[in-house]
Amino acid sequence: MHTTHALHPAPAQPTALTDEDISRIIEMAWEDRTPFESIAVQFGLNEGDVITLMRRQLKPGSFRLWRQRVTGRATKHAALRSPAVDRAYCPTQYKHR
Repeated sequence: MHTTHALHPAPAQPTALTDEDISRIIEMAWEDRTPFESIAVQFGLNEGDVITLMRRQLKPGSFRLWRQRVTGRATKHAALRSPAVDRAYCPTQYKHR
């Protein structure tokens, strides 16, 4: 039996993505401190799905730059993060305006 942790609930099932969803996924994928698991929870896309989406949506040079940036980055993978980090983004990232 598979149990989920409160910080990492089971991912949503993938559904048809709107342009707004795609834009948000791209934004989250570029953010250094947003793990792929957060994208999976919100949009039902695993890391491979995100890579495929990024390959389709970005220009080839931008895609290569993004892949270099995220490959091996501990903050993009919840399992590689410090257990002390229990959030998906920096506390100052989304300040109210």
